[in-house]
Amino acid sequence: MAPPTASGSATIPGGGATAPAGGSLATVFRRHPERRYVMFGGKGGLGKTTFSAATAFWLAQQGKRVLVFSVDPQASLSDIFQKDIFGQGAVKIMDNLWAQEIDADRHIREYQDEIRKKILDMYGLEEVPPEIEDYIQAASAEPAMEESAIFDSVVDIVVQGDYDFYIYDLVPLGHALYYLSMAKVYDEWISKITRLREEMREYEEVAARMRRQKEVDEDQILGELQYIRGRINAASKILTDREKTAFFFVLVPEQMILLDTRKAADMFAKFDVPIGGYVVNRVLPEELRGQNVPGYLRNRMEMQRGELDEIRRTFGKDVLAYVPELERDVTGLPMIERVAGILFADEAETSEQTSGTGVGAARPSGAAR
Repeated sequence: MAPPTASGSATIPGGGATAPAGGSLATVFRRHPERRYVMFGGKGGLGKTTFSAATAFWLAQQGKRVLVFSVDPQASLSDIFQKDIFGQGAVKIMDNLWAQEIDADRHIREYQDEIRKKILDMYGLEEVPPEIEDYIQAASAEPAMEESAIFDSVVDIVVQGDYDFYIYDLVPLGHALYYLSMAKVYDEWISKITRLREEMREYEEVAARMRRQKEVDEDQILGELQYIRGRINAASKILTDREKTAFFFVLVPEQMILLDTRKAADMFAKFDVPIGGYVVNRVLPEELRGQNVPGYLRNRMEMQRGELDEIRRTFGKDVLAYVPELERDVTGLPMIERVAGILFADEAETSEQTSGTGVGAARPSGAAR
């Protein structure tokens, strides 16, 4: 799926960036209350975590029960909320809002313990044989084990349905594509193994009849495979559900970021991930042009102007918010609330905020992370 073609834009009074022409992010959320699963993605360091936190804050203020969670090993939800939440499950931040950072290493250890228990139960052993323990340890050291553990954690979170909204602070794009593709890869692998096991089951049933055995013992292996397959299908269905799920790209007005976002949009479409729109971060306020600013900053503003034009031509009405460069890092609920006010401003307010005269006005020395 190619990025949509622009069909118009609203110019900011005084010649600023532009307000979204197709409606604000708030409008999109109000039009689609059925979208319970929201993902923010993009290159690292562009503002995914900030916008995830701000979206969760805004929804919580609307009276919705919200969980914002991250699978990034270097996630900064703890920093943004100024609370240690890593590996502690869902931690309450304020009324209606919980945050969670997944500890992949802990999940791997729990997975190892689960495997040991199943081996002991399945074969009636008192302890795991040394050669099996060596295999478990070796398998857990595989590079893909962390990704598998993270994916499994995400499945645990989203299939429970305890919250009205799930805000997924996705890892950087390259890893995100890997995680999103894992559902299909896992399903194909499990399907193949299940078919082989079912064929073995048929032979066992024939052998049982020849021995005049009334029934075959319950196939625990087949049951386990079917359980895993059900979980994977449930997660895959959620990630690709065009009614309940929306993925929002975060980008900044830079040429390489724009090119990467175009490519990623095409790749996400191949995995059937429903793209909800685009958010442009770190837009330098236009009024700086009339001030005595350093030459490098003036050049950067000129560069941004060209890239913003290209963003409007490329993504058109799917650009839902322009967020200005801020004077400090976004940490603590007051700053999160401030970003939420910019991000979810209604169309009538967006021009004022992006041009630097409203709640979003800021000096250009910091940024939403």
